[in-house]
Amino acid sequence: AMASREAVRRTVQSVRPILSVDREEARKRVLNLYKAWYRQIPYIVMDYDIPKSVEQCREKLREEFLKHKHVNDIRVIDMLVIKGQMELKESVEIWKQKGHIMRYWKESQEPKPTDFLSKFLSGQS
Repeated sequence: AMASREAVRRTVQSVRPILSVDREEARKRVLNLYKAWYRQIPYIVMDYDIPKSVEQCREKLREEFLKHKHVNDIRVIDMLVIKGQMELKESVEIWKQKGHIMRYWKESQEPKPTDFLSKFLSGQS
């Protein structure tokens, strides 16, 4: 009985939220991350010599955050925040390459070639 109680306690512990206690706390973490990115964008644009304006980058930031607005699970929100914090640190510390930053524009602006010749010319063959 003691062993099964211990197993239940461990399981309950593992299901607890990573960081946030409730949705409001998770929301604050998301907003703080958004603000941190928002403030860093001018430096990221400069450091990586990105061919986009600060405004375009901030619009992309907003778009990236809005992609996840439907997420309701606090643990998933916390994981996304942790990933976002890691991305921000990597960007600020210039551990990324310009291509990593520019990848955010890939899906939304450049449709992937579908026919053979276009694929071949873009090096996807």
